[in-house]
Amino acid sequence: MEISHTEENYLKAIFKISERRNKAASTNAIAKEMSTSAASVTDMVKRLSDKDLIHYERYKGATLTNKGQRIATHLIRKHRLWEVFLVDKLSFSWDEVHEIAEQLEHIKSPKLVERLDAHLGLPKFDPHGDPIPDADGNFAQRSQVLLNEMKPGEKGAIVGVNDHTSGFLQYLDRMQLILGTQVEILECFEYDESVRVRIGADREQLLTKKVSQHLFVQKEIG
Repeated sequence: MEISHTEENYLKAIFKISERRNKAASTNAIAKEMSTSAASVTDMVKRLSDKDLIHYERYKGATLTNKGQRIATHLIRKHRLWEVFLVDKLSFSWDEVHEIAEQLEHIKSPKLVERLDAHLGLPKFDPHGDPIPDADGNFAQRSQVLLNEMKPGEKGAIVGVNDHTSGFLQYLDRMQLILGTQVEILECFEYDESVRVRIGADREQLLTKKVSQHLFVQKEIG
């Protein structure tokens, strides 16, 4: 069965929405994710349903079938592996790679993907800290919390972001809040939900809620 690039992108969008919300992806949510109209989504949903790639219930939304899940997961696997390759091997910055990986993820060759994975050393996470599914579609698990959910005195390392926009990633670079950076919560302000943190050994910084709610931290134990 032939699947177009656009159909693949819709399956990936439905996967991501369902993962974030832990429920079916509504037409409006898909339209927002794909930056398109609800009418276009309705047409595509019918096409994907006819191909047995999604289940769709009116007023509830779309969920992936097993077949659709495999396609979406494999697409995500390729995307994130290409991001690792672009950053680690070609020295792209983490804010540059998403759009390029969007193009490369549609390459069909399974042999290329598996050789790419092996060449990169079987990475478990991409440059943004997102888990890379293995060849069987299994995602690596990691204990992590959002920085704005931490309490004063808690420490940890930044391990991921849930905002991949170039502006946000460039801001993190300027603030030296890259993956692996050690942070400690010093104070939480109820008024605006900002937090004062220690970054590394000796630098302090006030972070807004807009920033702290998009940073994943793996907390130190004990």
